[in-house]
Amino acid sequence: MPKKYLSILLVAIAVSACNWGSRKSADAEQLPAEAVKDTVYPLGFCTDSFRVETGSIRTGDNFTAWVNRLGLPREKALALVQACDTVFDVRKLRAGNTWEAYYEDSTALGYIVYNNSRIRQTIFRCKDSLAVWSYNKPVETIEKKADITITSSLWNDMTAAGASPELISELSEIYAWTVDFFGLQKGDRFRLLYSENICEGESVGIQRISYSEFLRDSTCLPAIYFDQGDGGNTYWNEKGESMRKAFLKAPLKFTRISSGYSLHRLHPVHGTVRPHTGVDYAAPTGTPVMSIGDGTVISVGWGGGGGKTIKIRHNSVYTTAYLHLSRYAVKAGQRVSQGQVIGYVGMTGTATGPHLDFRVWKNGSPVNPLKLESPPAEPVRPENLPLLDSLQRVFRTKLQ
Repeated sequence: MPKKYLSILLVAIAVSACNWGSRKSADAEQLPAEAVKDTVYPLGFCTDSFRVETGSIRTGDNFTAWVNRLGLPREKALALVQACDTVFDVRKLRAGNTWEAYYEDSTALGYIVYNNSRIRQTIFRCKDSLAVWSYNKPVETIEKKADITITSSLWNDMTAAGASPELISELSEIYAWTVDFFGLQKGDRFRLLYSENICEGESVGIQRISYSEFLRDSTCLPAIYFDQGDGGNTYWNEKGESMRKAFLKAPLKFTRISSGYSLHRLHPVHGTVRPHTGVDYAAPTGTPVMSIGDGTVISVGWGGGGGKTIKIRHNSVYTTAYLHLSRYAVKAGQRVSQGQVIGYVGMTGTATGPHLDFRVWKNGSPVNPLKLESPPAEPVRPENLPLLDSLQRVFRTKLQ
């Protein structure tokens, strides 16, 4: 192996070894000067010396009405709005988010803590001089591995294995161009290494899947995370081909197929046998529909029995159509990119329920969307192939 590749490999393995099992945390943001002396307390004040009340933001609440209800006089409430400055946007108070109010006695309001999310909190000091600051709860990143074999459904089997359901979304993004998630079979298997963010003992999100394998019978489809630093693709197969292809496998997120491609289908409304040159995806009204590839919208409008329809020309060979939409998100003549939302599922036209009828034409002739072959995007740079191969070896060892 050339010396430059060997040095790259050694650095990569060292970095991987250091990162594996490492833990990261988000520290408290800069507190106001008056609170620095209390940095022993995460929120900037001693919570144990106050009486606390809890609740959640009501629908229709605005900031001044909320803090006034908790005991802050209207004049101070307006002043507190000014104190928020760039720390907190009072217009983004969200109904359902929780809060804690800290009182020095039965009525004197000392502090309010607003929970922006499971990690981020905003603290309002309501006594003496008003002040506002933010705090991020400590988050640790833990490396994990999972091995899921399909017995009933990906969702059920993923949760039964103790893995976060969020992994389903991550996996579907990585394998969107190579695995048909609507056609998973009993015995299909996913093996993966991933990093998960944990806050106060609970998962607050998947940071990244580092490596995964999809196995069916004797077939293994690996996906290796490797960022070349060019802002492009980050997942590759063992040959260095991008996991991102020219077309998505499906035009909407994981759901179910209600009717497949057939030249002799009994129409559910008309009761006659006629060809169905598309695939029906059952999904709730309003589900976002995506373009399966880059292209130009050639028509947006009523398609008779197909209801509200969008057609996209991707190149000189392929054209796609999306039928029975409830509403549009693009206009005729508009350029669209792969994965861009173009409309929403509905049941316009001749339909018995909300679904998307998706159709593909190749050189003007209808083809089965589920058997559509898609060429790969740009491969990994040649000089990075040895490093990619070494990374896969390291990851596979960790899966054992």
